Amino acid sequence: MTERVTLITGASAGIGTELARVFASKGHRVALVARRADRLEALAAEIKAAGGAAPIVIPCDLAQPDCGDRIAEALTTSGVEVEYLVNNAGFGVFGRAIQRDRSNQLEIIAVNIRALTDLSLRFSDHLIRNRGGLLNVGSIAGFLPGPGMAVYYASKAYVLSFTEAMRAELAPHGVRVTVLCPGPVPTEFQARAGFNPGYDSAVLNVSPADVAQQAYSGLMANKRAVLPGLGIKIVPFMLRLFPRSFILGAIGRFQLRQR
Repeated sequence: MTERVTLITGASAGIGTELARVFASKGHRVALVARRADRLEALAAEIKAAGGAAPIVIPCDLAQPDCGDRIAEALTTSGVEVEYLVNNAGFGVFGRAIQRDRSNQLEIIAVNIRALTDLSLRFSDHLIRNRGGLLNVGSIAGFLPGPGMAVYYASKAYVLSFTEAMRAELAPHGVRVTVLCPGPVPTEFQARAGFNPGYDSAVLNVSPADVAQQAYSGLMANKRAVLPGLGIKIVPFMLRLFPRSFILGAIGRFQLRQR
């Protein structure tokens, strides 16, 4: 029987690192994908030292169009198939879309949408054959319009919609499909996006470790969506109470103020 692995993208930091630790602690062999090989090697050594199966390390920039091919080749060379796929990699940039670097914003689409879609479709036959699971990391932003982070918010709306559709298509094959929609999480995301979160974000914070634990439990329970933290859980409900125009204006004022 071919050995099965959990493939995790964006595993070099934040939620991705914690997801790798959780899956490894539950007995899964993990395949780690991210740009920074040194961080992946350090995480792999940590997992192995803790008694986990030796991780497969795949340094790869998901913004590059050939990354899916490189990941598939590495897994084939290692003689493994994907049982669980965790599309965690993603980033955003803060500021008015028309004032930010266009190529950088197109990279958001490449990582948050194209790579996630590629891997989800590319390995769907593995997931079906192994009756595994798909965990796509979205955001509470996926429920909202996002002036001030327009491309990022739109990318996460895609992740939410795409994952729900994949859930419907893969359910008859016994595949679990879950979308993780965290709010503010203290990771390197904020620094890369170009802003410092204030108190209004801090009150909604859930640690990356807690987010990862809730995501794993939610996937194994085959939940449609996991929204970590009480404050975040009420957001979709609250959105029903206000017109879209009001939400758009409120998000715009919040996002576009000077930070």
